[in-house]
Amino acid sequence: MDIRKVKKLIELLEESGISEIEIKEGEEAVRISRLPTGPLTAAMPMPMVAPAAAPVVAAAAIAPAALTAEPAPSTDHMVQAPMVGTFYSAPAPGAQSFVQIGDEVKVGQVLCIIEAMKMMNQIESDRAGKVVSVLVQNGDPVEFGQPLFAIR
Repeated sequence: MDIRKVKKLIELLEESGISEIEIKEGEEAVRISRLPTGPLTAAMPMPMVAPAAAPVVAAAAIAPAALTAEPAPSTDHMVQAPMVGTFYSAPAPGAQSFVQIGDEVKVGQVLCIIEAMKMMNQIESDRAGKVVSVLVQNGDPVEFGQPLFAIR
């Protein structure tokens, strides 16, 4: 592949705001990514699961004072998505979630799986503590840097 084409692809990546691109021409292939690369742990493939319906909250049910009050600063540690993909809370459909609200977690404990490009990546806790919030539902798409869990 011509180096000028690679440079042009890098420019297109920067201008478009996308995080990754892969191009194949015959037997040659190039993959350019703005995401940090590192060791990823792969798990067995998991079939797609339809996401659960989110509860609908009527706007009138929310108190006007709650809308204008500033939230108190949180001391919770946010575990963020290290990549773009699909969030799975359990190792298989119908299986129990890796963690639930109220669970105590240790450093290195698996919290969830993010499927990216047909690879199952286990996301581990980088802090010990208690899971106080799960911010994503099973089957939801997640973005790079999106908060997934709050750990206190």
